[in-house]
Parts: sequence; C-alpha cells; structure tokens
Amino acid sequence: MPRSKTNWIVIHCSLSKPSMKVDAKVIDRWHRERGWLKIGYARVIKRDGVIEQGRLDDEYQAHAVEVNDESTSVCLVGGLSEDNKNEDNFTGEQWESLHKLLSEWVVKYPDARIVGHYEINPDKTCPNFDVQKYLQTEDIPNYKWSFGTVSEAEIEEHKKADEL
Repeated sequence: MPRSKTNWIVIHCSLSKPSMKVDAKVIDRWHRERGWLKIGYARVIKRDGVIEQGRLDDEYQAHAVEVNDESTSVCLVGGLSEDNKNEDNFTGEQWESLHKLLSEWVVKYPDARIVGHYEINPDKTCPNFDVQKYLQTEDIPNYKWSFGTVSEAEIEEHKKADEL
C-alpha cells in the first residue's frame, strides 16, 4: 500500500555485531518471526556498503509505529559491539552509501525530515549515532531542514497537516 505523504526519513540500525552476516534477507526473516508481513525497512545498507531493497520506498512500512504511515526508512547493518553494547561501528562504505541514499531521497521527498529512530521514539537508541550531528558534518545536497532534535509537537503537527 503506497503512502500519501512522506514527512520523515528514519535511520535505523540492525543492532547486530560486526562479525554477524546480516542482510535484507536476514532482517526479513527476523521481522517475519515477529509476525510481520515482511521486512519493515525500505532499504538495508550492508557492512560492505551494498544497498539492498526491502519494502518499496513508497510503500507503507513497519519500522517506527509513530510515523509508519508517513515515512520511509533505511537500516544500517551493525550498531552492536561484540560484547553486546550499543556502538557506532559502521564502515566507511556504509557511510558513503548512506550519504548517497539520503542525497537521492531528499530530492524524491523534499519535505521529509531526516531523523534517527531515537528521535521519534525516545525509548530507542537506534541507530546508535547522533543523526543531527551527522547531518551537520555531512553536506546532503538539497536538504532543507534545520538541525536539532524532533519534538513530539512536531510529529503531531505533521500528522494534523496531513489530515487537512
């Protein structure tokens, strides 16, 4: 089912160790084991930087219950240390692919705001790096939003605007 609007681009991580071989098929299996229809994310960036398709970019997704109906998503493989601690352990190839994908998506979804899952749901740490700090140091061409955390009021404001 396609979305009518895309207000958010949500970055996630798989919470997997660097030694684990994780890709979109593995995440799809994990999500189906939870009772989901299929993988919840639109894209998965493997540790070698390869970007895999999950759900279609414009399809209704299952990744952040608060904004599933108005967002697309990307999941970076990793985010967990070998001793099971949250960790920003993403590879250079993943950072390059993330930059490329975000650069494409801000053109496709010009009104969308890029956020980490933790900014939508404060109970989450995913993607285990500061997304707004990343955006301040990376030049994502055509990205129009100012930097800072997303408030609950902003989420509600976007939802109300969509209802009009």
